[in-house]
Amino acid sequence: MKKEYGNEQVYFVGGGIASLAGAAYLVRDCNFPGQNIHIIEEMKILGGSNDGAGDAEHGYVIRGGRMLNDETYENLWELLRTIPSIDQPGLTLREEIVQFDESNPTRGQARLINSKGEVQDVTSMGFDMADRLALGKLVITPEPAMGTLRINDWFGPHFFTTNFWYMWATTFAFQPWHSAVEFKRYMLRFMHEFPRIQTLEGVTRTPYNQYDSIILPLHQYLEPLGVDFTLKCTVTDLEFKEGDGITVTAMKVVRDGVEDTIQVHEGDRVIVTNGSMTEGSSLGSMTSAPGMNGKGSSWKLWETIAAKKPGLGNPSSFDDHVDESKWESFTVTFQDSKFFDLMEKFTRNRAGTGALVTFKDSSWLMSVVLAFQPHFRNQPEHVKVFWGYGLYPDKVGDYVHKKMCDCTGVEIMEELIGHLHFAEHKEEIMATANCIPCMMPYITSQFMPRLNNDRPQVVPEGSTNLAFIGQYCEIPDDIVFTEEYSVRAARIAVYTLFGLNRPVEPINAYQHDVRTLLSSLVTSFR
Repeated sequence: MKKEYGNEQVYFVGGGIASLAGAAYLVRDCNFPGQNIHIIEEMKILGGSNDGAGDAEHGYVIRGGRMLNDETYENLWELLRTIPSIDQPGLTLREEIVQFDESNPTRGQARLINSKGEVQDVTSMGFDMADRLALGKLVITPEPAMGTLRINDWFGPHFFTTNFWYMWATTFAFQPWHSAVEFKRYMLRFMHEFPRIQTLEGVTRTPYNQYDSIILPLHQYLEPLGVDFTLKCTVTDLEFKEGDGITVTAMKVVRDGVEDTIQVHEGDRVIVTNGSMTEGSSLGSMTSAPGMNGKGSSWKLWETIAAKKPGLGNPSSFDDHVDESKWESFTVTFQDSKFFDLMEKFTRNRAGTGALVTFKDSSWLMSVVLAFQPHFRNQPEHVKVFWGYGLYPDKVGDYVHKKMCDCTGVEIMEELIGHLHFAEHKEEIMATANCIPCMMPYITSQFMPRLNNDRPQVVPEGSTNLAFIGQYCEIPDDIVFTEEYSVRAARIAVYTLFGLNRPVEPINAYQHDVRTLLSSLVTSFR
């Protein structure tokens, strides 16, 4: 029996994948009218951290490189099985991605590169017995017993010199000072990837960047249903009903510099993306380094409402540690294939089939990856685009003696060419290169050490109409810094607020699979 919703409205704060997924669940599973769904986004485009923009002339930009995984992204895949492809009529997004991935399987042949510019043998993880014991203890220790311990509180110095650490850390962007609890969750959630971390064969890729391959199709699915997309509008505060409990009564917004209030009536719901890993990002150019921006609206909104009501989390644990959460990425656009030809020969991987290539002795701990081309819908055939990042932007380079954060696009390319030992080809490579650096002060803030209540519950205790989605709400056992976390949060939020008695896809518990455990144990002794 179809429920009548009358004039009930749902407001999503933030236009990232979590909000788009939430809107899709409302329409698909709750039969909620699309015209009563409002997605409010500060930027002029949807997608949040799932970005991908630019053109051949001015250069393309992807702030973050994203990986999908076939076994662990349970709710993302379930959702995409019901979203139509915009390129192949009759196929769902999930079918389109599987088809593409099977045609271009990942099997990296050059995961780690040493200081001589040689591909390093990574068949051994490099553990000693102390490393293995610490890993085993990590897996069985309950999270409450770990508190705010950091990874380097748990493991000795040798662990951070192993092949495993270089590969695991750069695959998922872990730093030694990040949360041991988050590291543990990753070890459990990706235990099945442990034996193949050196090739990243478990990575699933989309035909284009995630904006073009996932966000755009979601947008085009929702728009004809009447979903309201309010762009260039910033939510600055929420007003709450007085007394105990959590009930939002109004939203303060700014549109075109003008303050306004959206009244939240009985029966309305407000679903907030609190915090943002890419907020405050800044772009440089071939001739300029990116700047360092401060807190933006999503952090300020979270700080403002958390100060009003208990149970809404502690944003300070995540947004007050920029030196420990920042790193710098760069997107390079070429007008010819020279660099790609050299890289394909060096790595023995056709573009789109390789893994991250990490320069393990790089002071910046720099990695690059060549995606299948074209990586953007509007990318001409002769244009090639790749992405890279450095985990240590405050370190001085090995070939360019400056901190990465102070380097122009030209200097980042010079450092990369040095590590690849491509000096004889430098002039040809640089002739058409357009390297756009991007500083992201909060990119790994979700990995910062935290207490259990620092992230609010998806639907906080006592809430009648407020939920949190994105990377900074608490979902037991799941891992942040993934598309799955945002989609799972959105599904939980919608089902809970609407009292829908329908299961959310469960987390695959690979740590309870005997074959996976045995395979991981064997790998640890390689």
